[in-house]
Amino acid sequence: MSKKTRTFIAVEVVDEVHARALQAIELLRAGAENVKWVEPENLHWTLHFLGDLSDVEMAEVCRMVGKVSERHKPFAISAKGIGAFPKVERPRAMWLGAADGSKNFCALHEDLAEEMGQLGFRGESRRFVPHLTLGRVGRGSHGGTRLAEQVAQLADFDGGAMFVDQVTVYASIPSREGPTYHVLSHAHLSDGSKTP
Repeated sequence: MSKKTRTFIAVEVVDEVHARALQAIELLRAGAENVKWVEPENLHWTLHFLGDLSDVEMAEVCRMVGKVSERHKPFAISAKGIGAFPKVERPRAMWLGAADGSKNFCALHEDLAEEMGQLGFRGESRRFVPHLTLGRVGRGSHGGTRLAEQVAQLADFDGGAMFVDQVTVYASIPSREGPTYHVLSHAHLSDGSKTP
């Protein structure tokens, strides 16, 4: 049986948003119990999770992501508000949300999801909400009232702004310390001015 690699499509978190995301983690850490925080180098805006792929499938995904990216112009996105899944009162995963630029981000996601669907990858049934995960509460822990209060207090947190000009396909390699992400490909967003 050939080896498969866990793969996902995302936008790397950079500049001011990266710095502010780390600040948010420090603010939440005060009320945290049994939380696995995302490593600074692993922070990202997820566009599409694909699961375990073969080398052939990964190559096809990278090609398709390049094709989709050329159809979208670069855009700015601002990060705003700390939230939690499944809900603030019972946080299992804490995230930083998106404000300005979220429509562009959703359009990019929808285009990718449609093309990935044609390759046989199923999308998630829930509505896509642009976000970057900050940490996940461990199994056997209920997060606690204190953490829920911390999340609620940061509902209007200013996460800064960044420019989105490329999409990255990542391989996620699991380990006891947590996953390590390896870049499989970068696809640059185009200004749409390329001649065929």
